[in-house]
Parts: sequence; structure tokens; C-alpha cells
Amino acid sequence: MIRKIFPHPFLSVTLGILWMLLVNRLALGSLVMATILAIIIPHASAAYWRARPRLIRPLALLGYIGIVLYDVILSSFAVAKIILVMPSAQIKSAFITVPIDLSSPEAITVLAGTITMTPGTLTVDIAADRRSLLVHSLHAPDPEAIRDQIKSRYEARLKRIFA
Repeated sequence: MIRKIFPHPFLSVTLGILWMLLVNRLALGSLVMATILAIIIPHASAAYWRARPRLIRPLALLGYIGIVLYDVILSSFAVAKIILVMPSAQIKSAFITVPIDLSSPEAITVLAGTITMTPGTLTVDIAADRRSLLVHSLHAPDPEAIRDQIKSRYEARLKRIFA
């Protein structure tokens, strides 16, 4: 019953919260309008939603987020060191092709976003066959090590999380 009213509960909650933030006052009319929007918009946009990704281990996603946050913090300091201390002649930027075994478009998107979110790396392109990513690294003295780290640290975990 709830799924019929709210086909995308997360979207409905987000829409309701955003509406209340935009209105910036807690009143009965605002709550009614937020509820109406939270019901109508997901139904109106349902034709454009693909099937939801299957999460095999949703709790493992929390661990993944923790690892990514940890890596973002460490990478921030590493990038600051590279920019502030390392002579520009010693910086070895590189484009690295990372073959991927993920099949879910959502998992590939999370991997590409994780790489881009981590300071010092950027996902430049996804191959048309979705079998590899082109990644730019600010400083890659050993491109193979970076490729292997991406595969073992991020991709392997995403394989366990997504079906």
C-alpha cells in the first residue's frame, strides 16, 4: 500500500524536506503542499525511472562510505603536499586506463564518482562498452599501483555491494 502511494520513498522524503526548506515556515498549508508534491512528482516521473539497483549488502555501503571519506581526507593532505612542497618538475601526472568488471550502471557511476571525489584523481571518460574508465592522476609515479588500488579498494567493494 505504501509503495503505491510513495513509489520512491527517498525521493518523496527529499521533496517534502526541500519544500519545507523553501517555504521556510512550519504551517499546515506548507505541510499539505509538501505531501502533495511528495506524492505527485514521483508518480509523474515514474516513467523515467529505471529499475532500482539491487544492493546485495546495503550495510557494506556504510563501510564503503567510511573508506571513501577516509581516503578523501588523506588525499587532501597528499595533494596539498604535492602542490605546496613538490617542485613542478617532479610531478608526474598521468592518464590511467582502469579496466572494470562492474556490470551495474549505478555501480560504475559510484566508482567514477568516488574517483572524481578523491582529491588528485579525476574520472575523465567511461568507455562506450563500460569495460574501462580513463582516470587522470595528479601525481602517478607508478600508474599500475594506482590502477590496482582503485580495483582492490573501491571496485572490489562495489562488486560486493551491488548485484
